Amino acid sequence: MNRAGYRLVTDLPESMLPWRDRPVAWSNVSPTTGTYHLNAQGEYLYYPGGGTTGYDHPVGQAQFGLGCLASHRTETEPARRALFLARAQAQADRLIGRRLEVGSAWWFPYGFDFTHAVHSGVSYKAPWYSGMAQGEILSLFTQLSEIEALTADERAAYRDAAGHALASLQTDEYGYPWAVNVDSAGYLWLQEYPGAEPGSGDYTYNGMVYAMFGLYDYARATGSAEAADLYDACATTIARYWPLLRNPKWCSFYCQTHRIAAYTYHQHHVELMRQLNWQTGSPDFADRADRLVDDWPAAGVGGTIAFESGTHTLYRFDTAASGAWSTSAGDDLLEQKTVTFNSDTAAPASMRRRIQGRGIYYLISAGAYTGWWVGENWSRAYLRGIVLPTLYRPTRTVTFPGGSTPVDAYKVAADGTVTSVRTVSFASPSNAPCDRRAIVNGRPMFQITAGGLTGYWVPAASVTVDAEPAVA
Repeated sequence: MNRAGYRLVTDLPESMLPWRDRPVAWSNVSPTTGTYHLNAQGEYLYYPGGGTTGYDHPVGQAQFGLGCLASHRTETEPARRALFLARAQAQADRLIGRRLEVGSAWWFPYGFDFTHAVHSGVSYKAPWYSGMAQGEILSLFTQLSEIEALTADERAAYRDAAGHALASLQTDEYGYPWAVNVDSAGYLWLQEYPGAEPGSGDYTYNGMVYAMFGLYDYARATGSAEAADLYDACATTIARYWPLLRNPKWCSFYCQTHRIAAYTYHQHHVELMRQLNWQTGSPDFADRADRLVDDWPAAGVGGTIAFESGTHTLYRFDTAASGAWSTSAGDDLLEQKTVTFNSDTAAPASMRRRIQGRGIYYLISAGAYTGWWVGENWSRAYLRGIVLPTLYRPTRTVTFPGGSTPVDAYKVAADGTVTSVRTVSFASPSNAPCDRRAIVNGRPMFQITAGGLTGYWVPAASVTVDAEPAVA
């Protein structure tokens, strides 16, 4: 299998480790109703159609357990802290108790029939198995083995279970079950939805990366070279097939087999690329996160639009009532008009998003132009402030152009107020470290972290970053 040599960064801050960003809220630690809720033993089951029979859903159980562990780590009240841990253990123990053993590998079955509503060929009769579930369960067992509140025997049992879960991801010898294959070009895949024919599958991107987190956790916790090598191979695959995941200037594709644009998964892809940057230290994945942010930015961003005096064009588009993308409406242009402001002014915006076939627009949410959209233009109409930040680890390198080309750098307050502007130029290209990228007053910028420009933001269009083309 192909490996590019991605090495794991094992000293990440706690907040950057897998699943720390998805804690279970205290109000959700004991759900008793809904499609997913607990049985009398505290086990998280799937109740389709509001029925009374609960089924095992390994991804749901693993994610609930991992979320409870995230909350256990930050909770300070002892009784709550203990319950979060008990919930995580209940999921792990049920998974262990219902495992299928094939050689040294443990497999964790889904207990219900499933047919994907959109993706043809994804249809299973219970029991069935998923590489995404195997990887996430590997994370759950590994993380439990590190919890100091557990006894030494409990931790050892979870570490042993993790080893058996890892074994399921170490073979592409196609028997049953199977979840791993090497494609015809030599790239390793962890299949969220293994196909009926051995070695086939849906080639789902997010499911593979979530499974990779299990390899990361296990390699970090145990020093396993085998898990680290598998992670390297998987990261190499994601990097190689990035052009098929990305859908420029729109939401990314869910899987390689069907290539259906999946707007409900795009933000997962953004966050997954960020975490691959942290876990590998490679700027490759940071750059990919940046591009996904610009292709289909998270729509839950509002604030104040600053309008420069002069004439502006406003638009009405066919959208959902909230302004969000709707497949039935399609962002069709309904009408447009021009307005003129005699002086600089402002208006509130409830949404910033890409309009299909167009650029980034803001939805005006109050005043005379409520319900109209205006295109983002950093000098004429832009959202004040710093939004959609991506934190890099390690820092990336921006390169200022040579030839004495002037570049403006900005100190910016959180509300978008520019507190200082410096214009710099260099006879030869000059490097500086940056620790993050964000949309700052309507355009992508990088924040410098050392030297005379520490704390200043520089426009992405004015510099290059890590030898990649500028993201503008």
